[in-house]
Amino acid sequence: MFEQREGEIALNGDPATQSSDASLAYIGRITSPWKLREDCPKNMNAAREKGGHGTVVIDGPYRPGLAGLAGFSHVVVLSWFEQAPRNLIVQKPRHASDAKGVFALRSPARPNPVGLHVARLVSLDIETGRIELDAIDALDGTPVIDLKPYFASVDAFPDATRPGKDS
Repeated sequence: MFEQREGEIALNGDPATQSSDASLAYIGRITSPWKLREDCPKNMNAAREKGGHGTVVIDGPYRPGLAGLAGFSHVVVLSWFEQAPRNLIVQKPRHASDAKGVFALRSPARPNPVGLHVARLVSLDIETGRIELDAIDALDGTPVIDLKPYFASVDAFPDATRPGKDS
């Protein structure tokens, strides 16, 4: 699914097979139009451009935790990219001229493949656990590990920068 490219470095072992220091509970799943990795947008802007509306369906026991979320305009969805390799520590993205360390990339291939998605909350049905989003950049069926309300007043940095476009 992920081919190793020239200039990439893999860890000696797979972090998924090493002793665990944390346990995660999947609280739900993402429903999206993206069934294949090659069709899935690489970021939320691309998902919005493609019209990739998404839904998060929260499992029954976790639905009471949705109380109060309806008042927010945006939500942060943390997902678990379970199909991503966990052993690449240096990667060479197709669009980049040079290889980069995994912590300088937003790639799903990383020691702990946590996805971060900030989306507009379109609708919320606590009874069914359905959260409709304006877009999502994750494969259909991707597990959700957490939700958080987005606060522009504390989550956004108006002066944030990043290196050149091919980063």
